[in-house]
Amino acid sequence: MKILLIGEYSNVHNTLAKGLRELGHQVTVASDGDSWKNYPRDIDLVRKPGRRLSFLWRLLKALPRMRGYDVVQLINPMFLELKAQRIKPIYKYLRRHNKKIFMGAYGMDYYWAYVNSQIRPLRYSDFNIGQSVRTDIEAKRYLDDWINTPKQDLNTYIAHDCDGIPACLYEYWATYDQVPELRDKMRFIPLPIVMPDIYHTNFYGGPLKLFVGISKNRSAYKGTDIMLRAAQALKEKYPELLELRIAEGVPFDEYKRLMDGSDAILDQLYSYTPSMNSLLAMSKGIIVIGGGEPENYDIIHEKELRPIINVEPNEESVYKELEQLILHPERIPELKRQSVQYIKRHHDYVKVAKQYQDFYSGL
Repeated sequence: MKILLIGEYSNVHNTLAKGLRELGHQVTVASDGDSWKNYPRDIDLVRKPGRRLSFLWRLLKALPRMRGYDVVQLINPMFLELKAQRIKPIYKYLRRHNKKIFMGAYGMDYYWAYVNSQIRPLRYSDFNIGQSVRTDIEAKRYLDDWINTPKQDLNTYIAHDCDGIPACLYEYWATYDQVPELRDKMRFIPLPIVMPDIYHTNFYGGPLKLFVGISKNRSAYKGTDIMLRAAQALKEKYPELLELRIAEGVPFDEYKRLMDGSDAILDQLYSYTPSMNSLLAMSKGIIVIGGGEPENYDIIHEKELRPIINVEPNEESVYKELEQLILHPERIPELKRQSVQYIKRHHDYVKVAKQYQDFYSGL
């Protein structure tokens, strides 16, 4: 098949492209590299500040290269750095000049914001803790951005018009599952990961090397601020037993370098499931402290491995679980081993690409 992947979140499309190419497909990635993370792409769609007309000109020149595909997959309804009103005619152009279009349920969109603030099917999410709606500034900003706005209109239009909606995390699948008219279009497919050539499952003693990656302007929204406070408190309590490594707003290559050699990572306080960053860490033999709820294992039919140290969305839970790991380092080698095995079993980029291939072909 000839496949076009538009947009990028945390290297998902670039990694999926590698897997699809291994299966013999012709794949093009068009994106802005996910902003400052600067992931690889074939068609560069970076929009520089204050260069709107320049971006529109480059986009118009690129559109003829986005015709004639068997499959076009959008990372999100907001798949370009444009206002929703301007994206809609571009979507219609892509629809008219290609065979099938898929829209990823990979992150922030109208359904994620609306369902989890109003219906609240999850015990916790980016927008709710139990039946209470989160009131922090970042969560409120996203609600105002997506509900009763042109973004809502664009999202609902594409969702109902497209051929399929792949969801990469349990919670995104569970959210769209609350919309009856979209259920037949949905498919849960795990995130793709390329296993590194070198990974480490041993622990030779010394302080636990803990890594924390901080995304620009999303620390409170993702709960990194809470996780970091717990880690810093434990660093004061056990200065000889914990080494804290922090990376903030760095390009992907530097992020990976800073992560290398760590024993554990704190990531995604409000998630049921590990994200791309968590999965990348696990592939290196790094233990994830974050989202590992039972639903995460159930949806991939995993009955044996339990590599993720799951935490509840509060500082006390993070503190408790991290302290237990610090005080019981004998657990570390087995958790590292299970982490690597988990990625090989469920997230190998070619195995995941085969699931996408079947999804694309089956509709």
